Amino acid sequence: MMALALVASATAFAGDSDALKAVKKAKTYADAAQLVKTSTFANDEEKAAAYNKLVDLALQKVTKETGTIAQNQAAVQLGTGKEEAYDTLGLGDALCDAICAAIECNKYDQLPNAKGKVAPKFDKKNAERIWPVRSHLVNIGQEEARKGNNANVLKYWGAFVDSDADPLFAAQDHESEKGYIGQVAYFAGRYAFEAKELERADRYFDVAMQDPEQKKEALTFKLYAAGSNLKDRADSLQYVEKLKGIYAQEPDNDVILDKLFSVYDGMKDKEAQIALLDNHLANYPNSFAALANKGMMAIADNNAEEGAKWLRKAAVASPENPVIQTYLGTCLSVQAGQTDDAAQRKALYQEAVQALDKAKQLDPNKAQANWGYNRYQAYYNLYGADAPETKDAELDAK
Repeated sequence: MMALALVASATAFAGDSDALKAVKKAKTYADAAQLVKTSTFANDEEKAAAYNKLVDLALQKVTKETGTIAQNQAAVQLGTGKEEAYDTLGLGDALCDAICAAIECNKYDQLPNAKGKVAPKFDKKNAERIWPVRSHLVNIGQEEARKGNNANVLKYWGAFVDSDADPLFAAQDHESEKGYIGQVAYFAGRYAFEAKELERADRYFDVAMQDPEQKKEALTFKLYAAGSNLKDRADSLQYVEKLKGIYAQEPDNDVILDKLFSVYDGMKDKEAQIALLDNHLANYPNSFAALANKGMMAIADNNAEEGAKWLRKAAVASPENPVIQTYLGTCLSVQAGQTDDAAQRKALYQEAVQALDKAKQLDPNKAQANWGYNRYQAYYNLYGADAPETKDAELDAK
C-alpha cells in the first residue's frame, strides 16, 4: 500500500517532460514552434503550456513593434523627436502567430485534466493581452492592399476576422469593432475568393452580412462566389438547393430570388422559373426582381403585351431604373405596331415615348441602357419623320 501511494504521489507531482522543458527554454518563436511541431508531450496540459509559450514569444515581437509605434505617435504629437522605423510585416506575422497559438492553446486548455475537471490556465490572460493589439492587423492589411500584396492582405484581415469569432475572445469588447468588422470581413471574403478559397470566402461573407451596411453587397458576392465553380448539372442542382435554403431564410430578398431565377435560366428550367416568380409575387406583389423577370420572360417569348404588363409594374416598384424604362418603352412600341385600333396605337406610342424619355433622363449617356434608337422609332411613329421632336430624337439615336 505504501509503495503504491509513493508511485501515485510521484506521478501526481511529476515535473515537466523533457519535451516541454525544451520548448520553455527556447529563445525564439521559430525554435519553439519547430519543437512544438516535432515533440510528443505527456498530456493535454503540457500541450496547452507549450502553445502558451509560443504566445509569449510571439507577443515579445508584438510588444517591441507596438512600443515603437506608440513612441512615434507621441513624438508626432509633442514634436519632440524623429520617428523610428518599425517592422510592419514582422508585427503582422507575430500577431497572426500569437492568435493562432492562443487558439490552439485554448483547445487543449479547455479539455478535462487528469481529475476529469476543466480548469483552464491560460485563456483569460491570452485573450486579454491579444485582443487590444489585434486592430493593427486591419491597418497592416490595408497597407498591403495598397501595395498589391494580396496574399498578405488575406492573411492579416483573415486572422482579424477569424479571431473575432473565436470562442477564446468571446468575453472581450466587440462593440468597438462593430463599425468596421463587417467591412473587413467583406473584403477578406473578396480576397479569399480571388485566392480560390471558396469555403473561407463564404465564411467571411457570412460575417459581413451581420453588418446592415455590408449585407447586400456581401450577400450578392456570396451568391456569385457559390455559383462560380459549377461544372455540371449535378453542381447546379446542389447550388439550387443551397440557394433555396438561403431563400427560405429570407423569402423577401430580391437578390436571392434573382440569383435563383438566373440559375434556373442557365438550367433551361422554365417551369421552375415560372413557379418561383408566381409564388414570390403571391406573397410579395411589389417585388421588383419578380416583376422585372416576368417582363423579361415575356419579351423572350416575343409577347410585347405581356412584357409591357409586367414592366409597367416593375417601373412603379423601381421608377429610377433606366433599363426597365427602356424595355418598357420598347414593348409598348412593338405592341402599338401590332394593333389596328388607331386611338389605342397612338396611346401606346405616347406611353412608349414617356417611358423612353424617362430612360434618357435617368441615363443620358446610355451607360446602362441604349435607349436611343428605340426612342427615335417611338417618336417617328407618333409624330412622323419630319416633326421637330423626331429630328431631335434622331440625334440621340446616333
